[in-house]
Amino acid sequence: MSTTPLPKVAWIGLGIMGSPMSENLLKAGYAVTGYTLEQDKLDRLAKAGGTAAASIAEAVRDADVVITMVPASPQVEAIAYGPDGILENVRRGALLIDMSSITPQTSVDLAKAAADKGVRVLDAPVSGGEAGAVEAVLSIMVGGGQADFDEAKPIFEVLGKTIVLCGPHGSGQTVKAANQLIVAVNIQACAEAVVFLEKSGVDLKAALDVLNGGLAGSTVLTRKKDNFLARDFAPGFRIDLHHKDMGIVTDAARNVGAALPVGAVVAQLVASLRAQGDGDLDHSALLRAVERLSGAQV
Repeated sequence: MSTTPLPKVAWIGLGIMGSPMSENLLKAGYAVTGYTLEQDKLDRLAKAGGTAAASIAEAVRDADVVITMVPASPQVEAIAYGPDGILENVRRGALLIDMSSITPQTSVDLAKAAADKGVRVLDAPVSGGEAGAVEAVLSIMVGGGQADFDEAKPIFEVLGKTIVLCGPHGSGQTVKAANQLIVAVNIQACAEAVVFLEKSGVDLKAALDVLNGGLAGSTVLTRKKDNFLARDFAPGFRIDLHHKDMGIVTDAARNVGAALPVGAVVAQLVASLRAQGDGDLDHSALLRAVERLSGAQV
């Protein structure tokens, strides 16, 4: 048995995804020092056995691995750059794993800037939502070098089940953008089916059960079926964030000349739902938009 100590981890960003993911590392025996903007999240980390830091600099100073999980590209840039950021305060040779969902170009630029500081980078966005984070069954799509991926693999194996190196820097984010396209279109189709079934007088639970057992079945339907049935849209993944991701995939597709006709329509439906004040709801709340279009008062 190896006696090599586990790497010391700094975790920046303890939101809906970051908190349970960091706690899974703690359960696996990793020492985790965390930083986030909300004191209650720091208290939660400390209660789980981690160490709360007062700043990014304090969190990353002694870390072997820094993991970031924040909402979007501007937040990644804010925590990575500048005198108080990660790159100015982490030691040379450290591994920075950004698990946020951001633009591929932001990941490429971060890797270049980090290389100048002697810091290695992987982009490693995830899919699976809050439930996947809690249950440690996330799908992790990674961009970067093979050696860095191999080094990070034991950490990834604590956090998820499907872990794939997709290519060089930015590739993980490109695959994540495709993931978000598929998920949004799938949720929209499920939402339309729910309204169609209910207006037709069919028992919705029975219908969704049998649909999920056939070719129409999906992880989306499995995860979101209860949301649809109960109209429970407590955020596992907020419309605001999916709106951001649909912007990423439509922009990236335009840059490479890929047509996304259905994706473009769903991106507008997500944007419309957000404009109606539902941005803080779970993305399964696309059902609300279909109900409104169908004459329901929601």
